[in-house]
Amino acid sequence: MNSGFPDTAAECDPLVASHLLPQRVVLDTCVLMSTILKNLLLRLAQSGIFEPVWADYIGQEWRRNASRVWAVSDKDIAVQWQDMQTAFPQADMGIVGEFETGLSKSDRKDWHVIAAGRAALALHPGQSVCILTRNLRDFNRSELRLLGLSLLDPDQFLVKCYELNPDLLVQLLALIPDDAVKIGRPREPLETVLKRERLFRLNSLIAQDVSAAA
Repeated sequence: MNSGFPDTAAECDPLVASHLLPQRVVLDTCVLMSTILKNLLLRLAQSGIFEPVWADYIGQEWRRNASRVWAVSDKDIAVQWQDMQTAFPQADMGIVGEFETGLSKSDRKDWHVIAAGRAALALHPGQSVCILTRNLRDFNRSELRLLGLSLLDPDQFLVKCYELNPDLLVQLLALIPDDAVKIGRPREPLETVLKRERLFRLNSLIAQDVSAAA
């Protein structure tokens, strides 16, 4: 199975070029802001595909933005965050300001995300750590590579998951229409939801496989 999409980032990030999944994945706030994507990623983590990583400021940022964007009470958002903390007790790197030391090439507002990745590397030496974000341009790949970190967007990451374990991903993707209904959206075809979530490569790959199997 191959997505058929060229990826120039593969030239400078071996993990992007390979079919390997990172062992630990820093979930940037932006990927947690979509309930659909958040649920899918956390279910993958619960299945043992990867270990999620975040830090204190990512939690603060998510709680603040989620409450505002979703028009949900601060109390409800706090409960959701605590549920995530309970489900993944090793995910939170805490306050990681010390790991921002020496950063200069990536966008300053995202140093805390890189710091979470560096903290995970320090805590789990020898394991691969990746930053998962929609804001690829805010991160300098050369700087990350020197630190031992990789960078992927959700579409790239989920394509890798699908290529390595298609049955599991298909099983979890089947839950997405119900997730959409729970947050007040109409029930829609999976293809429609994936496109809205900007998971174009994943959608194309699934469509190819469905067509080939027909």
